Parts: sequence; structure tokens; C-alpha cells
Amino acid sequence: MVGAYVLRQRLKGRKRYPLVLMLEPLFRCNLSCFGCGKIDYPDAILNKRLSVQECLDAVDECGAPMVAIPGGEPLIHREIGEIVKGIVKRKKFVSLCTNALLLEKKLHLFEPSPYLFFSVHLDGLKAHHDKSVCMEGGFEKAVSAIRAAKAKGFAVNVNCTIFDGHPAEDIAAFLDLANELGVGVSISPGYAYERAPDQEHFLNRRKTKELFRKVFALGKGKSWNLTHSGMFLDFLAGNQEFYCTPWGMPTRNIFGWQKPCYLLGEGYAKTFTELMDTTDWDSYGTGRYEKCANCMAHCGYEATAAEAMMQHPLQAAVIAWRGVKTEGPMAPEIDLTQQRPAQYVFDGQVQQRLSEIRANEAREKAAKAAQTSASAA
Repeated sequence: MVGAYVLRQRLKGRKRYPLVLMLEPLFRCNLSCFGCGKIDYPDAILNKRLSVQECLDAVDECGAPMVAIPGGEPLIHREIGEIVKGIVKRKKFVSLCTNALLLEKKLHLFEPSPYLFFSVHLDGLKAHHDKSVCMEGGFEKAVSAIRAAKAKGFAVNVNCTIFDGHPAEDIAAFLDLANELGVGVSISPGYAYERAPDQEHFLNRRKTKELFRKVFALGKGKSWNLTHSGMFLDFLAGNQEFYCTPWGMPTRNIFGWQKPCYLLGEGYAKTFTELMDTTDWDSYGTGRYEKCANCMAHCGYEATAAEAMMQHPLQAAVIAWRGVKTEGPMAPEIDLTQQRPAQYVFDGQVQQRLSEIRANEAREKAAKAAQTSASAA
């Protein structure tokens, strides 16, 4: 389905099109992970939710064949079952991302479907995961929820974020465990969110490439189920000189359509068309913008890899057959000398949103007061 969608876009001559809609129905979470830059908002914003209709409208407006639902923690949303049901009804693939603390309790809200899978946040073996999520016992809860979901017939994979100081041997052992659990793994280096509490443990690009070369070397001969294209894995190992494709995974959240990507919020559009038409895409990406300098995250580069597979099918076939190269020279690194300096706009956006929330609340209060007066009369 996804391959046919990509082919249709290419036949239509479209250079920019979405592959995955990143649908964030809320920012609120029940964890405070040290590497997260998604939950640093006042309560007035954390308490906001996208409605079921707003979520389904975004799915229809975007048109991507797959919808990922991150957050925050989506299972906190009281109507998450209805949101997922509506997307599945549209025959879109749904990846419901969750830290799994509520998953066993909420499984009854969902029905197994070939269009639905749970993507459980699991950042390595117990010591690494519990440190990452700042919660003792988080690993056991996640593993228990994975087993419970699979027992009820749901498809499950795990998403693993890698930080500096995570040894290749431990990552390899984690991938072995994932095989034992019978789940695929989405794996990616953490993005250096400017608002993340811990700024010391994000990988730079060189360290990322060296680490993944070691991991993939340890995986030779093993059948790890990594849910990425071979081209993206080859990129992680430093063998591809890719530029990111930020429009490949557009984000819709309570603020609107986020510019330019899921990881970087520097403005918002009211519609998907406005996002695509008004974003200065050429001003973002490694080598162009300081905040993008070390990013190698899958939400920016998996779409690039998909396009590369279409353009270079023979090369993709060779990677699939031989595996990722783990020795020899790496592809040239992108020049950073011409990148524009970072702009820090978070506080201004938060204040603007708070002003909008207060204005809406004032209007609703006035409307209720007027209604009460009319009823009394």
C-alpha cells in the first residue's frame, strides 16, 4: 500500500508529499523523560486535546497512508479509542506510540486489525530504559504490556531512542531480546531538543555513525527485525550522504500544523496546504540550520531513504542482500560552515497560545453568562 502510494506520487510528478502523518492529540504525559522536549508547557496547554473530529480531519487533509500517534502519552486521551477506530476505518495504517504504563488497562478500547499496531517506547535493556524514562520499574511494565497486547492478538513493535553512553554491546543484547519477544524495533538517535532537561547525552553525527557501525557489526548473522528500510540503516552507519525530508512526516498538534517537522517547532500553519506552501523548507536541515546540525532521526531521514530506494533500486537491493557496510571509509559529512544560527522562538509561541486560550475561555464564559441571563428573563 505504501509503495503504491509513493509510486502514484512520483507518477504525478510531486516532489513533496507526506508518507506518515505525525498526529499529536495532546502534549500531556505520565512520564518526565530526561531527553524529552515535548512536555515543557504550562498546564493550560498540557490540558488541551485535539477532538476526535479534529484528528480525523487532519488524517483526511494530509492523505498520508500511515498515521503515527505520539504525544505526550496518547493513552491519556479519553477518546483515543475513537480516534484510532476512525483512522482504521479509513484503512490507514496506525502506529499508536505509548510508554505502555496504561496499555494493559486500555487494551479493551481497541480491536486487533492489520491496520493497527502498538509502538511501545523501550529505550534498551532495563538499566538504560529506566534511566531514560526516569522511572524505576518502567522496563518491566513495558515488557508486561507487550506480552499482554500480543496475547490478545495485537501487532506490537518497540521504538528505541539511543543516547550517548549506550554501549553497542548493550544495544545488540536489547535487539536479541526484541527477537525473543517477537517484536520489531524502530531505532533512532535522540534529537537534541533545546528544552530537554539533559543536554549532555545527545549523540553527534560522528558518534552516531560509529556506534551504529559497531551495533550492526555485532548483528552480522542475526535476524534482527529492524523496521526500517535498508537505506536508512545504511545512513545510520555513515554510508549515505542524505539530507532530511521534513515534509515526509508532517505534524498536526493542538497548535496546528507544525513547521517544519515533528522535532522542530518554529511556527504553525492552519491547514496542511498552508504548511506545504508557506514553509521555507530550504532553510532547514543539516548544513542549513544550527538546530539540525546533529539530527539523524528517522522522522527526518526515513522518507529520504524511501526516495533513494526508488531512485537507486539496485543499490538498495545490494544493501538488502549483503547487509549494512560496517567497515571502510564513511560518506562525506555535510558541511556546517554555512548553516544559519539557531533562533529561539519557543517562549513566544507559548505566550501566544496562552493568550489565545485565555481569550477563548473569556468568550465562552461571556456566552454562558449571556445564556443564563436570557434563561432567567
